[in-house]
Amino acid sequence: MTTSDLSSHTPMMRQYFKLKQEAGSMLLFYRMGDFYEMFYDDAIKAARLLNLTLTSRGTSEPIPMAGVPVHAMEQYLARLVAMGESVAICEQIGDPATSKGIVERQIVRTVTPGTLTDDSLLPSNSDRPLLAIYLSHKARHRKYGLAWMNLASGEFRVNECAIDNLASEVHRIAPAEIITADSFKLELNYPAAYSKTADWHFELSAAEAKLCSHFAVDRLTAFGLDELPNATIAAGALLSFVENTQKRSLSHIKPIQPDDTQDYLILDPVTRKNLEITQTISGDSSPTLFSLLDHCHTAMGSRLLRRFLHHPLRANAPILERQLCVQAFYHLYTTRHFDDPIQGFELFLKNTPDIERVATRIALSSVRPKELAALRDALVKLPALCELIAANFSETPALLKLHTLLTIDPEAAQLLQGAIAAEPATMLRDGGVIADGFDSELDELRRLTTDSGEFLQQLEAREREKTGISNLRVEYNRVHGFFIEVSKGQIEKVPTEYRRRQTLKNVERYITPELKAWEDKILSAKDRCLSREKWLFEQLIIQLQAHVEAMHQASHALAQLDVYKALAHHAYANQWVLPELIEGPMIHIRQGRHPIVERSIERFTPNDCQLDARRRMLLVTGPNMGGKSTYMRQTALIVLLARMGSFVPAEAAQIGLIDRIFTRIGAADDLAGGRSTFMVEMTEAATILTAATPNSLVLMDEIGRGTSTYDGLALAWAIACRLLTHNQALVLFATHYFELTRLPEQFEDVANVHLSAAESAQGLVFLHEVKEGPANRSYGIQVAQRAGIPMAVIRQAKRELDNLELKAEERPQLDLFSAPLEEINQQANDDQLELKAFKESLAAIDPDSLSPREALDLLYQLKNQFGGD
Repeated sequence: MTTSDLSSHTPMMRQYFKLKQEAGSMLLFYRMGDFYEMFYDDAIKAARLLNLTLTSRGTSEPIPMAGVPVHAMEQYLARLVAMGESVAICEQIGDPATSKGIVERQIVRTVTPGTLTDDSLLPSNSDRPLLAIYLSHKARHRKYGLAWMNLASGEFRVNECAIDNLASEVHRIAPAEIITADSFKLELNYPAAYSKTADWHFELSAAEAKLCSHFAVDRLTAFGLDELPNATIAAGALLSFVENTQKRSLSHIKPIQPDDTQDYLILDPVTRKNLEITQTISGDSSPTLFSLLDHCHTAMGSRLLRRFLHHPLRANAPILERQLCVQAFYHLYTTRHFDDPIQGFELFLKNTPDIERVATRIALSSVRPKELAALRDALVKLPALCELIAANFSETPALLKLHTLLTIDPEAAQLLQGAIAAEPATMLRDGGVIADGFDSELDELRRLTTDSGEFLQQLEAREREKTGISNLRVEYNRVHGFFIEVSKGQIEKVPTEYRRRQTLKNVERYITPELKAWEDKILSAKDRCLSREKWLFEQLIIQLQAHVEAMHQASHALAQLDVYKALAHHAYANQWVLPELIEGPMIHIRQGRHPIVERSIERFTPNDCQLDARRRMLLVTGPNMGGKSTYMRQTALIVLLARMGSFVPAEAAQIGLIDRIFTRIGAADDLAGGRSTFMVEMTEAATILTAATPNSLVLMDEIGRGTSTYDGLALAWAIACRLLTHNQALVLFATHYFELTRLPEQFEDVANVHLSAAESAQGLVFLHEVKEGPANRSYGIQVAQRAGIPMAVIRQAKRELDNLELKAEERPQLDLFSAPLEEINQQANDDQLELKAFKESLAAIDPDSLSPREALDLLYQLKNQFGGD
């Protein structure tokens, strides 16, 4: 809107337009009294997203408007942020009572999906980092620069990655919001909020100046950024974005840490999805590996466990340190006695607030009274926890090191004990936050406000005696303050010095000079009391900010304790074992189990898996539903668990140095991307063939099934050979192409295994047991029969299969329309089988228990299965 357009608007709306220009495309919550109002397009959009009532103001050109109450603002913010929206919060800075003309307003903060710090807006068990991405146009710097910040904890990390690895890195970081330059076009299929910022923020000189200014250094060498120019640019732009949105001190942001991807076992987006680490393939939060293992008692622990799962490690040394910590807790579970230390740890952790996020809100001066009360109670108990650690983990150096991190200056606990009331009010504006005895001036003001009862009783008794009005009462309400109430029948006795304050149906209310003076004194004391509490609270926050870094260290130590205890608890309860870490690529698992599937069925069949330099590929055959995919996934999950420091579901396991896990399991059309099932398969296979190394674990399931038989078989054979000769990876290769089972004849490091099954009188039985050698049959028709395919279809399929097998054996082709004696006998056998199946189905029916509708449905089901030819 141009300046001439603004001239027709009120001063308030002109102020709104100025602030809306500052907010840009974000929704603007414009404070007006007890509501945050939105106008024009913002109002229309918010009304649609939040189901608000859309109204209008003005007559000639009505202005659309919608609002949310101030007291309920956070719940609306939470809904908007969950939808990926960003909101600018505009507050009244001036005092409406003293302001001349328009109340001064300004945007005090901006809430975006990646800059959340309020507890009510954040998920408790996961981080919501903010990620900046930059790509240089210079040929020698053609790497993505990545910088990400977890504003709720202060963590600030950077790295650079090859163009092909961007998707894997973004899924590993899992940002809630991604920032790029205005002119940069990012093609990335990742579900996050996307924001833009000015191009000049993504310039090396501007980025270096911003970072040096914030961290008060002359050079960035100490942060290890000299060889990471693109990451430096991304970090500077990220910091500028956060400063612009938060509009407050960011002193809690930790020094930048380069995050070397070589430290982690790489999981590409497809693998993370297929292994269902924190989300099922259908998008649910359970059952997943994370939901299975999350026995943590604190939100800090749950978040750290999630990071462990998504960041398995390559090197053995740090994993061994984690193993020792888990093993120490495991030992406590196996030797529990009357004086049980496990109960001591659990009791403390269950009553511990989210110290990490509370400390961050202290740094941002946005902490609430009840959070400080919870922090106080936790800090008071920390010394007892340290004693518990020292008494039980004297032989575990890594856990004793946590003992040191948990030692916070007692001054912080003492300060909170003296300053915060035992049960403070939820909001500072309600009063009752600062403890009695902490400040003498506040105590005096409180006495003035609480001792008014005796004065009012004396005044009421005096006035009754003086006026002779026996039912005279001295009352108070928030609207009219203090008053003397007299019934209508006693009005003639009212003294002349009484001044009428309010007239009601049956009573009159008055004020006297004495009562008015008292009222002014009391109300002034209340205002001064709240003002004094607010000032004391602000001073308390300033003092606590000196302890923020120590609190963050303590919170990380508590999170580690929680995770190690949770992993030990699960290992103890489910008979998991400590894996042996080996230098070199190998996987030896004895009687391994799928950690999730074993919890969902009555009896799980464990299996072995051996992959090493002499046995690099296992060709896995067997019937559909026989357990091939479960076997492959459980192997990958056991490797992942071992590389994050956990016990594993097996009798024994030796896991070597694995750098990546690839999966090509299942597929579906990518309709949005315009790719068929086969194209998706080939794209994933191409990624594996390009990036797999001798230290990689590759799971290949049914490659080539999306095209014709001969094309699929040829591709599967060629891909398997490439993995063996070029990539030399450790491979589980599941297939229904039995021709592939001849590969061991050409390659010494290939072996056949199969998932066994057996036929019985009741039909096909899956044994789920992995045995050496190839499967002798596919059992596809038997599986189809179990799935409920009509018997007429099953019979025809059997006939067609017999003919195809005869043709494959180069026997004379039978006339499909003739019926030789052999086929007639087969038909008779099929009829007998169908009759038997029909009788069994009838025997299983209880007609008396069926409703008419159920009986009709059952009749149609029998007709579909057994009727027709």
